[in-house]
Amino acid sequence: MSHIEKHHESSCCSNENTTPVNVQSGTAVKSTETSSCCSRESDGVMEDAGTASCCSKESDEAVQSAETSTCCSKELGAANEEAASETSSCCINNTSVEERKETHTGETPLSGSSGVTVFNVSGMDCPSCAATIEKSLGQQGGFQTVEVHYGTGKLKVEAKDEKALHEVPSLVRKLGFEAERVQDKKNTQTYLIEGMDCGSCAKTIEKHLGSQPKVNKVTVNFSTGKMQIDHNTSSEEIIQEVDKSGFTASLETSKRTEDHEAGKKPTDTRTTVSGLLLALGFIGSFTNLPALLITLLYAASIGIGGYKPARSAFYSIRSRSLDMNVLMASAAIGAALIGEWFEGAMVVWLFALGNTLQNRSIERTRDSIRSLINLAPSEATVKVGNEWVRKPVESISIQDRILVKPGEKLPLDGEVVAGASSINQAPITGESLPVDKQEGDSVYAGTINEHGSLKIRVTKLVEDTTIAGIIHLVEEAQEKKAPTQAFVDRFARVYTPIVFSLALLVMVLPPLAGFGSFGEWVYKGLALLVVACPCALVISTPVAIVSAIGNAAKNGVLIKGGTFLEKAGAVQAIAFDKTGTLTEGKPRVSQVFALNDQSDELIRIAHTIEAHSTHPIAKAITDYAGEREIGVKDGLNYNAIAGKGAKATMDGVDYFAGNPKLFEDLAISVDIIRDQIHSIQGDGGSIVIVGTRTEILGVIGVSDTIREITLDSIQKLKSTGLKEMVMLTGDNEGTAKKVAESAGVDRYISDLMPEEKVTAVKKLQAEGKSVAMVGDGINDAPALATADLGIAMGGAGTDTAMETADIVLMADNLEKLPYTIKLSRRSLKIIKQNVWFSLITKFAALLLIFPGFLTLWMAVLSDTGAALLVILNSMRLVRQK
Repeated sequence: MSHIEKHHESSCCSNENTTPVNVQSGTAVKSTETSSCCSRESDGVMEDAGTASCCSKESDEAVQSAETSTCCSKELGAANEEAASETSSCCINNTSVEERKETHTGETPLSGSSGVTVFNVSGMDCPSCAATIEKSLGQQGGFQTVEVHYGTGKLKVEAKDEKALHEVPSLVRKLGFEAERVQDKKNTQTYLIEGMDCGSCAKTIEKHLGSQPKVNKVTVNFSTGKMQIDHNTSSEEIIQEVDKSGFTASLETSKRTEDHEAGKKPTDTRTTVSGLLLALGFIGSFTNLPALLITLLYAASIGIGGYKPARSAFYSIRSRSLDMNVLMASAAIGAALIGEWFEGAMVVWLFALGNTLQNRSIERTRDSIRSLINLAPSEATVKVGNEWVRKPVESISIQDRILVKPGEKLPLDGEVVAGASSINQAPITGESLPVDKQEGDSVYAGTINEHGSLKIRVTKLVEDTTIAGIIHLVEEAQEKKAPTQAFVDRFARVYTPIVFSLALLVMVLPPLAGFGSFGEWVYKGLALLVVACPCALVISTPVAIVSAIGNAAKNGVLIKGGTFLEKAGAVQAIAFDKTGTLTEGKPRVSQVFALNDQSDELIRIAHTIEAHSTHPIAKAITDYAGEREIGVKDGLNYNAIAGKGAKATMDGVDYFAGNPKLFEDLAISVDIIRDQIHSIQGDGGSIVIVGTRTEILGVIGVSDTIREITLDSIQKLKSTGLKEMVMLTGDNEGTAKKVAESAGVDRYISDLMPEEKVTAVKKLQAEGKSVAMVGDGINDAPALATADLGIAMGGAGTDTAMETADIVLMADNLEKLPYTIKLSRRSLKIIKQNVWFSLITKFAALLLIFPGFLTLWMAVLSDTGAALLVILNSMRLVRQK
């Protein structure tokens, strides 16, 4: 038997290349066993070496000719053999231990090497793009290893010198892609910023800190209220510089949110004092108090209430940023200069009051995510020697044993080693019913132990738990701009300078032309300055998105950005993978027909062929044999036949197990079992025919049951107004029809080869529909990537689903899919309401200024009032059920 001598094996359905290429030595990895790939027909194991292709119609019988076929990419050339102990599955994403340890900073060890540099790559459309980059860089002389992962969009290289690393972006760009180096983040810190009113405040901080010589890079996100900064100075200096900009910064630490809440600064009373002075001045104007005293009261009100915005305005001007603080400070100072002290004081106080209310409202939306941090307790009961002691979760290591009593929350992710209980997983997955857990089952931090004590082996550190991953990805999602937000930001960048310039012209040109006094037109110009602030418009989209994404996260749905939230609201058709999505994904043998009446022998042969596969149908057969204590025969030359089945040699005879297509290729008629095939298909079962190269021995029927939640979820989806729901399956027509009728979907497409699911999605898109694809995020990854929106189930159980899909249902069922569609559609509706309300308010104010109907304080009220109403409208999404 010849060994595999391909350059490397390209994963297809996991969208990742699973074997690193050693460019320097020119070696690839030879494997000793094979895992299943994306269809049951493509399962199998080859003797001693080689991995079968998946997602390809080419027969894997070519293994005996010492070749490994790939899909989605060209062959990558020959390489020498190098022994290795194990091989990754091509479709199940059995990534290496090192790869699974990858953190969001991109600092990932590769094959034991310490010199690996990571790049984020954009522009890849399919795994063949990853193979193109890998092959091209591999041919360069400056790299020892090159590995490209399509699913995560990462390029990992081990270079001989720094010069080669600097050349990576240009080399990748020549291939039509973009590569950005993931920088070492040892000098990067995260700060919580308080006092920002809209996106322009974030820009002011960015510009001010960006001008500091010791700051390398700074990014401020208004939605999350966080600042990421790479610097070479002290934290105290950074905090001081932010304070100069008029805002408050505090270094984010690993402490719990309750500690942060306890340490909050006392409430700023300047707004209250400013309001009282304004009220005293206003009341005094109706008495016999001296005019000078009243003016002093108004001036004091302006000075106290306007100190913070004036200071922020100063640094905004220094940073060449035209934000709302500059506009409001200009309006207040201008009002005082023309003698309108009451108007100036009213502008300052309304602005300060509006900002206070806005900040409180926005903090409530941000807290929807911060509250997730408190789901898991800060301490755990850990076994130390022969005793159980309480320790902070930060000090607990992997493999430690922890004890969770009835009614307690689980502090860390782990595996049950003793005990049994029901776990309420609603905080993570949103599932309405508790899930039974016993020895060997995985459990997650933040879930609740209903009854029974559990001893758990810790499998993840506190920073790597599922809930920590959710929080990180959700915060990343909140930082990504939706298309609507990007449009609004572009509009605001043009609108503000235009109106600001118009205000200056209004102050000067009309009086020079003899159309009134300077005082009259300066007043109108000041009102225009106030109206020039686009605050309500700028925050109309991000606050809604933050509210929706935060709500979804608390209900077990991870939406990875405003773009995907908007796409989900516009979806017209949903395509479902059948196995494991609409059905349980745990099929069982339902019928056995042996032509020679030797059912046990038929099962023994099938058991031997399928024993090396992990596909659900293969597992159903092996479980069935195990329950009846039917063993395996001595087999050789195990081989998967892509899209059709598998084979093995026993006693010198080639035996096959697979679908009718396999035996048609062998020129063997299936007429002898036609009635049995129709019987299995009529019951909605899958067919596994067993035979040799010359005859059929029998047929096994394997059935998968519809999930209980599926029918209810499909009906709820129909009630939302979705045009079409389609089931995609590799099963035969009869089985597909039966399952489709049971599930309640509108259409089904059967007999699909694994890669043909992508074609089916494209066909739906060609019909003019916006299509979402729902699958497990692993075997369905190409179809998820092709669809307008990829939705993966079971995110709590697999990191792959959380990385590959646009929206992740943390539970392994469709229960939360109708909620997700409703939330997305309501979000779109509210965003549109906010944008139109903001625009109409602005244009109405502009029209009312020139006739003299809009006073200065009314202009401020319209601006801050509109912003507050937009926030309150967006916050309705926090309560969406």
